[in-house]
Amino acid sequence: MIITHWEQVPEFAGESEEAAFWEDAKLDVRLMEASVMAGSTSKESVTITLRMDPRMLSRIKWIARSRYLNYQSMIKQWLSERIEEENNKLNQ
Repeated sequence: MIITHWEQVPEFAGESEEAAFWEDAKLDVRLMEASVMAGSTSKESVTITLRMDPRMLSRIKWIARSRYLNYQSMIKQWLSERIEEENNKLNQ
């Protein structure tokens, strides 16, 4: 099975369930590329400091590793997706 959307990845009850899922599932290369480049309109970026609860950051890193992503790239992807949702709500 080729994963083309993150919604196709279920919540896992444990590592063994996740391992069984990924034995048959593969990520579409375009999904990986889109995740890394999500929200990027230029090659310039600004460094910011964001204070976060260590447990939350640990959970984010775990999710990113399970998706074979850099956690910072995944956070940027999430922010980009949310910005699009908010823009769509405002433009309705």
